[in-house]
Amino acid sequence: MKAQLDSPWKEILDKYFQAFMELMFPDASLEIDWSRGYEVLDTELQKIVRDAELGRRLADKLVKVVRRDGDELIVLVHTEIQDHYDKDFAGRMFTYHYRIRDRYDQPVVSLAVLGDDKQSWRPSRYSYGLWGCVLEFKFPIVKLTDFGNRWELLEASDNPFATVVMTHLKALETTRDDIDRKHWKMRLTRNMYERGFTKQIILDIFNIIDWMLALPEELEDQFEAELESYEKEHKMPYMTTIERKGIEK
Repeated sequence: MKAQLDSPWKEILDKYFQAFMELMFPDASLEIDWSRGYEVLDTELQKIVRDAELGRRLADKLVKVVRRDGDELIVLVHTEIQDHYDKDFAGRMFTYHYRIRDRYDQPVVSLAVLGDDKQSWRPSRYSYGLWGCVLEFKFPIVKLTDFGNRWELLEASDNPFATVVMTHLKALETTRDDIDRKHWKMRLTRNMYERGFTKQIILDIFNIIDWMLALPEELEDQFEAELESYEKEHKMPYMTTIERKGIEK
């Protein structure tokens, strides 16, 4: 069953940007003063992209943070989630970057997350030169499939975004196997309970699991029955029928 992977990322990045940065770009995260919070600038990003006529946009996020030295910083996160090769990706990253830099007149850091399954596709720079005039733009990337080698660490992690990554990987792996997809949907949901996540985190992340690991109706009914049984057994009635139906809608 084909999953729509881009839309869930847009929503979860808003609520769990710190967790995202801590997992994906840990060195950069250490330089951010998270006690000062962060500001999502999606409305501004939409204007910038529309002006640039860059075409279809996926789960882009523009976020203002404060560094530990007190300086403000604009962070652009571009996630290329769907399974396709984009020869213009690096060029678009550069266009985003310089337009944001021009609009805000302050430092900008561009970061990219690649969610496709093409191991060799890792665009991380854009450059050109002529007559001694040279431009080279480099940006850090994270390839989600690389986390497959760290599965045990992800399952043991207290970072909610680890579950998002695991869900994404299993969505890619189980495209043609709904039975296996149901198994992983239950395992990933159960793991959140076992990690001791709060009810709100479980509900938020389950939204991602439910969307990415969508099941045919019959298997979805089986999943719901298994989940209800698990919750009763462990006395954790977080995902009530009403809440699950609300998430589904």
